[in-house]
Parts: sequence; structure tokens; C-alpha cells
Amino acid sequence: MTDTGSNPTPETQPGHLFGPDSQFHRFFNDPRWALAMVRATVLEAAHPQIGAALIDNSTFVMHPWRRLRNTLVSLQRMFGADDDVRQREAARLNRLHTRLSGTDAQNRPYDAMDPQVRAWVVATLFESSVTMCRLSGQPLKQTAMEQLYAEFQAFLAALGDQAGHLPPTLKEFWQYYDHTVETELENTEALRIILYKLFDHLPAPPLLSGLPTVWAAGRTLAGPVIGTVTVASLPEPFRRRAGLPEIPGAQTLMHGAYMAAGLARFLPEGWIETEALTDLLYLSPDSDDPRAATIAALHGRMKRAGALFRLVTPFPAQPGFAEEAEEPAPRRSAEEFFDAVLDQTGDGHLDWPDLAAMARELSTRLDLDEPEETRLYNAYAEWWKELQSALDTDGDGRISKQEYAAAVPSLAGPALIRVAEVLFEATDKNGDQRIDATEHRTLFRTAFHRTPAATGESYSRSAFVQDFLSFMSGRRHSTAYDPLLAEA
Repeated sequence: MTDTGSNPTPETQPGHLFGPDSQFHRFFNDPRWALAMVRATVLEAAHPQIGAALIDNSTFVMHPWRRLRNTLVSLQRMFGADDDVRQREAARLNRLHTRLSGTDAQNRPYDAMDPQVRAWVVATLFESSVTMCRLSGQPLKQTAMEQLYAEFQAFLAALGDQAGHLPPTLKEFWQYYDHTVETELENTEALRIILYKLFDHLPAPPLLSGLPTVWAAGRTLAGPVIGTVTVASLPEPFRRRAGLPEIPGAQTLMHGAYMAAGLARFLPEGWIETEALTDLLYLSPDSDDPRAATIAALHGRMKRAGALFRLVTPFPAQPGFAEEAEEPAPRRSAEEFFDAVLDQTGDGHLDWPDLAAMARELSTRLDLDEPEETRLYNAYAEWWKELQSALDTDGDGRISKQEYAAAVPSLAGPALIRVAEVLFEATDKNGDQRIDATEHRTLFRTAFHRTPAATGESYSRSAFVQDFLSFMSGRRHSTAYDPLLAEA
């Protein structure tokens, strides 16, 4: 398993475990790492505890781009040079994972704070980074690999793993990795969804929202390739035991994909930056970012391309998309609102993990500390109790789309009002009881559209609460809340 080849990329700089001189920092903007991240996610999902936690709690099916962006932001914070930022992010991750526990379909317990589980997540990131270099024909030297391993050990220690659940040496790591692959990984439901559903039905990123034909064309080509490359890159003993298909030519395709991705590293400096690319994916035409005008113009060209595609190709209508219209419909049906906003985990039901996912996304967007985060989670928990009492007619502990649609409820009860008030207080960082343009942008990442003459260039508590309730109970499209809670 140990790669000791020559001409590594990048070279090691011993002694720098975090910050711009670390191995991880050099990998972060490496295009090959996108493939490595997908591979690591599949290996994580194959662990029974992680797979069960993903199925029960994660938004990766309905909101994969949002989850990807949050993961990248978290890794940047953890591997950055600022110790205070790293400690704050580690505390946030620990609070998040403390809330993720339960039992799987076979009644086996899972706990995201299990130190062995957390060690496996870090192990997959390290091993997939090493593997991406080997598969692209540029294996790491031993010294570079040892430096990278030390950085991931330090990452796990920063999360509070002082017992060292990753083996102390590289030699012992490869033994641990092989043993885990051969004895613990399974063909889990989460793994099957990632490999066979996620790529085939991957929703468009926000940048391509409203361009179903263009996105369908790209996904039809790229989806099967990414799935095939990922399966081919997995450890052979696991592929065989899990019954994953052996596709002729897959190994050649895999090596070609990694080598092609590696060539992008030779583009001029600054052309390929992970942070810039993810920001572009999430840049709304309504944003006051200077790049928004360019994106809006590109969007227009893509719409015209989509119209041409519809004329010359047989792509079917894409579920979840309106045709490329200039403006979205002003209202959604109850069923559409349920799918787009309420069912955050995509399992077809509304239950506590869906509302917890909303609280988690809002807490992440606002970078809340523990007291504010707890207040927001508690407010959502009270709203869940209110919803369950009003809408769970069959008493199964969750709310189906049919139960929600049949009730046609007005959701603006006291608990939802409290959610809106807590969210306002968390957004109003300076406590002046108004949200200014900077605070508004932090939450929504769009331009401040309040009328200055009416609001004094700020957003009052009552206006904020009214808009939130209008979105959540009136099922209205919202320039602000759709990107926050409904987009992929």
C-alpha cells in the first residue's frame, strides 16, 4: 500500500502541520482532489455507522452542493493557520456530531462521536489523497506521505482525539486500513445511493438553477463517468465483497480521469482555486457581488443554449425544474413545498432530522457559537412538537407528504414565530434590533433588497419575522429563503 515513487507533487515542507505550508493546503486546490473527495465519501458511507448516520440525518441527497460547500469551508478552517478559528470550528463540529446518534435498519447503534468512526473519516481523506497521486502517475515520496499523515493526525487531535485512534506510524496505518476495508465495510444503503442514485439524479448547483436541459445534458455525460471512475478506484477486496460491478475498460478510464484532472494544475496560478469555484457555484444573480452581473449574462446565454438543446435532443423534462422561465411561479403547491423545503433529508417524510438539518444549515451559515446555536435548535425542536401534534394523524412519529398536503396547514403558530425571532436575534450581530446589509448578506448571500426610504437601509424585526413566516407558511418563492433552504 505504501507509495514511495519519485517526483512527488506537492513536495513536503516538514514541520508545518497547518497553514499555507502544509501538504493539505497544496492538495486543497488540486483538481484531482475532487475525485479523491468523492472516493473518500464512498468509503465513509460504506462504514455501517457512518452509512446509517447519513441515511437518517444527512442532506446529501437533496442538497449535495450545499453539503459539499460546507465540508470544504470546514476543512479550510481546520487546516488553516489560525489556531482560534480551528478550535472554534472543532467545537462546532463536535456539537454537530453529538446530535447524530440512533440505530440503523438492523437495530445496530450508531454514534457520530464514536472515536473509531471519526478516525475512519479522517483515514479515508488521507488514504484517498495518497491514492489520487498514485492513480495519476505521481505517487508521493515517503517523506511527503509521512508529513501528510502527521497533518491528518493533528486534524483528528484538534477534534479532541487525544487517545490517538489513528495508528502512530504509516506502516501501522496501512495495516489498520486494510483490516477495516476487509472486515468492517459493507454495501450500505448510503453507498448505493451515492453510486447509483446521486450521480444519476444529481440536482443542478445554484449557478445552473433553472437550466434543466443544459444541466441534464452535462449530467448525462459526466454522471456515469464519475460513478465508474469512483467504483474502479475503490479497494479491490471491498469491490469484490460488496458485489460492485467490474466494467470493462474502467481501470483505463479511471487512470485517464485522474491524469486529465492533474493536467489542470498547470493552468496559470489562481485559475483553479477551490474556494473561488465553490463561491461561483453559489453566486446568485441577485447577489451584490461584482461578479453577479457576469453570471447573470452567462445565465442568459445558457438559457438560449438550453432552448437549442430542447430542439435538437430528446432529453425528457427534468423533475423539480420549471422550464427555463424568466421568473419562478409565485407560489408552490403543498407537495412542491414539502419536497423542496421541508423534506431536507429526501426520505419522503418530515421528521426531526429534517428540521435539525435546517437548524444546522442556519447555524453554519451564521457561524453561531454554542448558546445561540442551542437556542436555534431548541426553537426548531418546539416547532417539531407543534407540527407533530397537529399533522401526524396516524401517530407513526413522522409526517408524510399526504398528511401535510391534506391538512393544508397554516404553519405560522407560536413555535414557528419563535424560530423566526431566534433567527433574527442570531443574524442581528450588533444587537441593534435591525439587520443591516452586511448582516443580511451573511445569512442570505444576496443583495439587500429592502427599500431604503421605507427601512432606513435596514431590516426590522417585524419585517424579518413576517417574511420568514410568509415563506414557511405561505409556500411562496423567496429570493432570500429559496437559496438558503431549498436549493441543492
